[in-house]
Amino acid sequence: MATLVIKDLHVDVDTETGPKEILKGVDLTVSDGQVHAIMGPNGSGKSTLAYSIAGHPKYHITQGSVTLDGVELSALPVDERAKAGLFLGMQYPIEVPGVSMANFLRTAKTALAGQAPKVRTWPKQVRESLARMDLDAEFAERSVNEGFSGGEKKRGEIAQLELLDPSTAILDEIDSGLDIDALKVVAEGIKAFSQRPGKSVLLITHYTRILRYVHPDRVHVFVDGRVAVTGGSELADNLEEKGYEQYVG
Repeated sequence: MATLVIKDLHVDVDTETGPKEILKGVDLTVSDGQVHAIMGPNGSGKSTLAYSIAGHPKYHITQGSVTLDGVELSALPVDERAKAGLFLGMQYPIEVPGVSMANFLRTAKTALAGQAPKVRTWPKQVRESLARMDLDAEFAERSVNEGFSGGEKKRGEIAQLELLDPSTAILDEIDSGLDIDALKVVAEGIKAFSQRPGKSVLLITHYTRILRYVHPDRVHVFVDGRVAVTGGSELADNLEEKGYEQYVG
């Protein structure tokens, strides 16, 4: 199972002038087997939702709850949230000089599973996952994201998603900066993950183009820290035609 339930979520973010409320009462449920897309104008709270759920120290939940399969995430440290089944794909994946992708993935998999992956099969799994993301096998020996192009970083994030096999993936603008070919590769990876039993996906995006490949069950429009409207994939088509102004103000 992989049901993410967000109830009356209020979140402050640290700024130079003090805490600022960004999320102002978000209610959202992503059930097992579903893909939900979140869209909205800049500053509406989309990324704040992702990072507050993941446990970024800059974001503070002041009210409400976030549960994953009944486990309250807000009370857990970041690593325990990952062990509970949460994965965050970042808009700007960080570089980790001196740590190879192979070592990072093996260490992360060991921490999540409680035991090291099998030596006989794990390297082959890594190579195959990289290949599906159109990445050469040599990427396994390179430092995490160091010297990677923007598209390589995003494809690497989806390879991590496939190999670490969480129950719920939150993908924050995973499509930003991708060319057409890379977008298709990333979208196929997201679709393949979402079709595994017991998985759910929360996909945050500015653009409708990825939704032409990853067909969401529900689309939510964020405005001023709240869900302004929810609908099916037709809502994304409406946004493409008329923009966000119809929901702002």
